[in-house]
Formats: sequence, C-alpha cells, structure tokens
Amino acid sequence: MSPIVLTTGDMLLAAALIAAGAALSFLLSLGVQRTLLVCAVRMAVQLALVGSVLLFVFGHASVWLTVGLLAFMFAAATWEAGSRQQVRLAPGWHFGIAGIATVAGTVIVALVGLLTALQPHPWYVARTAVPLTGLLLGNVMNATSLSMNTLLSTIMRERLAIEARIILGATRSQAMNGMIRQAIRTALLPTLNQMAAAGIITMPGIMTGQILAGMNPLEASRYQILLMSLIVSGNLIGATSAACLTAWRLTDSRGRLRLERLRARSAKG
Repeated sequence: MSPIVLTTGDMLLAAALIAAGAALSFLLSLGVQRTLLVCAVRMAVQLALVGSVLLFVFGHASVWLTVGLLAFMFAAATWEAGSRQQVRLAPGWHFGIAGIATVAGTVIVALVGLLTALQPHPWYVARTAVPLTGLLLGNVMNATSLSMNTLLSTIMRERLAIEARIILGATRSQAMNGMIRQAIRTALLPTLNQMAAAGIITMPGIMTGQILAGMNPLEASRYQILLMSLIVSGNLIGATSAACLTAWRLTDSRGRLRLERLRARSAKG
C-alpha cells in the first residue's frame, strides 16, 4: 500500500471544516470564532514552514544543520515550559530550571531510542533524530510545565504548613517530599491516561499516521509501544528534575523556606 497523498482539494476541505466551526461558534454566540480562525491560520503557516525547513535539512546531510534546528527547538520549548506558571521564580532561575528539566528528559530518552531500538546510520541522521526529538520534546515540555506549576502553587498555598514542619525539626526534604511527589504524579497523569486508553478507546496518532502511510498495522503498533515507553520515561525525568530543582531553589542551605524568591506572574519577569 502506497502512502495517501493529500491534494489541494483535501486542504480546502480541511479549511471548510474550520470555517464551519467558526460559523457555528458565531451562531451559538460562543465567542471563539476569531480565536479558532487565528489558531487555524497559525497552525497552517507554522506546519508549512516546518515542512519546508525539514525538507531542506533532510536534503543536506549536515550535522550542524541538525544541531542548529534542535537547539532552536530546545530554546522554544524552554520558553514555553517556563511561561505557563502563575507563580514564578526569578526569570533566570525559572527558565533555567524549566530548560534543564526539559532538555535533560528529552535528550536522555532520545539517545536511548536512537542508540538502541531505532539505530539509524549515522545515529544523528536528521530524518530520524529530528522527528523523534520533536515528539519527545513536546511531551516532556508539558510534563515539566505541569510539575513546576503544581509545585509552585502548592508551596504558596501550604507555605505555613511547610514552615511549621521545618520549625519542628523536619529537613527541607521531609517538609516538601509529599508536595514534590504530588507534582510529579500530576505531571504524569495525562500520559498515563493516554497509555491506558491506547488501542481500546483511542487509536494513537503515531500509529494512525503510520497505518495511513502504508505500514503494516502490527509493525505500527510496535512503534507506538516503543515511542509511548520513551515518552513516559522522558516525562518522568523532566517532571522529577523540575520538581526537585524548584524545591531546592526555594530553600537555602539552612533548610529555610525562601518565598522571597517567588514572584507573581504580573510582576517583572
């Protein structure tokens, strides 16, 4: 079976569906028609640009082009992961922790996949390394952001309880371990739900795309299992790193809670 190639007419059909959704929003007074249209245009432009960039990168077997593209992706993911929280650390620390956790979770697991199961030749070839890294990066970014947001919000809400535990002799780890564990669990929940529902309630996007491209369904399911395993591992690394580094930054060497290092989103930075 050869891949299904979409025509201009197929793209016009997709645009018509978006337009119909906007019209329905207008008729029902939902107020989301403008947002829907803007997001659709942004999506189309961004994906077209990405496709063009990837076509160029894939056509030039240059490790520097691959590294440059990945570096740009990591920088964008760092910004997105750090910009979702209502309560933040100082900008340098906040985006630094978000970036370290996101990059660490992505790079470690991407290397595992490239060097073991996938094994492209060379292992850094753009056609394999860039899509795999992009898939993992988006998921790890979300897990990192959820972990930081949950922990920061919980610390602000439970600060008196944390300080009371410390006064009574608890170390900073003992005072905050429960909150750290909860932040990590919250960050992993969407991925765990996706894994539990895969194949029974929903057909995963990766598997669907490969089947539509002509791959044997059994082989596609194997790829889906591998990639979901990589995703949950990367998410766990990213969420754990983000939570532990955030908790470390909010305490000092004497175990005191340092809430002055936090600032509301509306504040500078």
